[in-house]
Amino acid sequence: MTEPQRDAKLYRMVMKDHICPFGLKSRDLLQREGFRVEDHWLKTRDETDAFKEKHNVDTTPQTFIGDERVGGYDDLRRYFGKSVKDPDEVTYQPVIAVFATAALMALGFSWAAFDSLFTLRAVEWFVAISMCVLAILKLRDLESFSNMFLGYDLLAQRWVRYAFLYPFGEALAGILMIAGALLWLAIPVALIIGTIGAISVFKAVYIDKRELKCACVGGDSNVPLGFISLTENLMMVGMAIWMLIK
Repeated sequence: MTEPQRDAKLYRMVMKDHICPFGLKSRDLLQREGFRVEDHWLKTRDETDAFKEKHNVDTTPQTFIGDERVGGYDDLRRYFGKSVKDPDEVTYQPVIAVFATAALMALGFSWAAFDSLFTLRAVEWFVAISMCVLAILKLRDLESFSNMFLGYDLLAQRWVRYAFLYPFGEALAGILMIAGALLWLAIPVALIIGTIGAISVFKAVYIDKRELKCACVGGDSNVPLGFISLTENLMMVGMAIWMLIK
């Protein structure tokens, strides 16, 4: 026997200049959980403020199931037994996204160039593309990146401008390695910044035992400084040595 559909009331901001994303997510979650949603739009700031004052709440959206006020989107997720992300939680998701995408792009390039997925050039492209994507993430907000980078990089602590130059060097080396051009420039750049980075990370994490966040995917990440950061730098060093030998 099918369980009867339950009703829920949702109050969310839908204005000309703002549609609340958490309101949309709340409606979607309710519908996926089998609820019939009575969707109430708060169309002005005055209407929104009046609603919050009436129900003594600080934020919208707000969901009501029966006579119970469940609360906002996070509260609704908890109501259904779903996880709620902690904004300060350590995560490797950005790094996984970068390396997985870079690997798939490298395989795509290899297939387009050689009609084969698994080639030596694909490995080279994977490292070079990873360098470029990581550089892009740093360049999104150079100030934020430099603040985090200065916490552990040995050269940047002595010469602050290096913190601003590092992402450009990483991008330059990666682009030239993808193209296989001007390797006389790409190799020393990758070798220098990779070596300094690897030494800095190793000292901070394994000698000084400091618990820091990694600036490898930008200055707003919760990726811990450690093996991933060391890997990024060792990849650059390894790629530089390989290109030199080649």
